[in-house]
Amino acid sequence: MVMTPDPFFRAVESIAPERSADAPRVILLSPQGRRLTQNLARELASLEWIILLCGRYEGVDERVASELADEELSIGDYVLAGGDAAALVVVDAVARLVPGVVGEPGSIERESFENGLLDHPHYTRPADFRGHAVPEVLLSGDHAAIERWRREEAERRTRERRPDLLG
Repeated sequence: MVMTPDPFFRAVESIAPERSADAPRVILLSPQGRRLTQNLARELASLEWIILLCGRYEGVDERVASELADEELSIGDYVLAGGDAAALVVVDAVARLVPGVVGEPGSIERESFENGLLDHPHYTRPADFRGHAVPEVLLSGDHAAIERWRREEAERRTRERRPDLLG
């Protein structure tokens, strides 16, 4: 089953009747779209507002994609039963980049994909859990050594798990 275009057009036109330069970006969630990345999430977070359109079943009438949506967006190379789960992923990825949403803004800058690397390992207390210890450097109080360790671990983890990110 393919969803008919009329409800999509009516919904968008009720929100943004005039399509102008300051109108919201209309995004159709679709496996055929450009893949969501951290950079794209950051770009979307900088916009005043966006409209996400979600299909179901076999998708939507092609006129929704070609005449109503500004772009199509995919969250990965797989197919879901509907775009609602994909929309939740987009909202989560984008909203946390909006200033004021995350309590400590600096923490976002140290996460996976922000500097082309995966994040470094994280540890909590206790320092030894079932014979598995927190690396000594993290207990040292030497902030410069801790930062070096974090960078090295991020690089190591990226080489091992996602070498495609290194270029």
